Amino acid sequence: MADTDAAPSPAASGTTADPGTAVDPGTTADPGAPAGIPEPEAAAGFPGEPDGLQRLWTPHRMVYIGGEDKPADASTGQCPFCAAPAQGDDAAALIVARGTSVYAILNLYPYNPGHLLVCPYRHVADYTELTEEETVELAHFTQRAMRVIRSVSHPHGFNLGMNQGGVAGAGIAAHLHQHVVPRWGGDANFLPIIAQTKALPQVHADVQRLFSEAWDAA
Repeated sequence: MADTDAAPSPAASGTTADPGTAVDPGTTADPGAPAGIPEPEAAAGFPGEPDGLQRLWTPHRMVYIGGEDKPADASTGQCPFCAAPAQGDDAAALIVARGTSVYAILNLYPYNPGHLLVCPYRHVADYTELTEEETVELAHFTQRAMRVIRSVSHPHGFNLGMNQGGVAGAGIAAHLHQHVVPRWGGDANFLPIIAQTKALPQVHADVQRLFSEAWDAA
């Protein structure tokens, strides 16, 4: 599985009216929707060829596409997995739980809501470089992450895995991280397949809070 991203905002946040329909900029296209909510880009007054398609605007994805958060090199100074535990604010850093040698953090670019990463504090790239203590705690944290996600989000299954090396799909290959991805029936719908877009119903701050609260009980 490649390290890739999905928009953390609800799918409805960027939809617009049919481009062939004139819409008052101060109203919504849906007559049953609350009044006074403007369309992101109303069709009236703009050139365009009506094609019957709706649009889901995701400009926030340009951060990922443009590589703004991509480390410039493989050093610890550039590594987001080294920087996150040092921030001093676990909620802001999206850290869900800390252990002795590893920690759990939300993926900034999740495949699905609740996509966690389990990382060693130590800046190591290869699974064979982990100490015995790190290996055992990483496994235990992965199990606990699954229990937490099940208790909070009730997924139908999981994908677990590590991408070792850029050629294997690792977005940040210099610092090992284990993916814990919750899965639901139908989550691989037309959006990720056709539009390379994920619609996520919860923002990161809410997921981090819920998982952190559930961690001790798992």
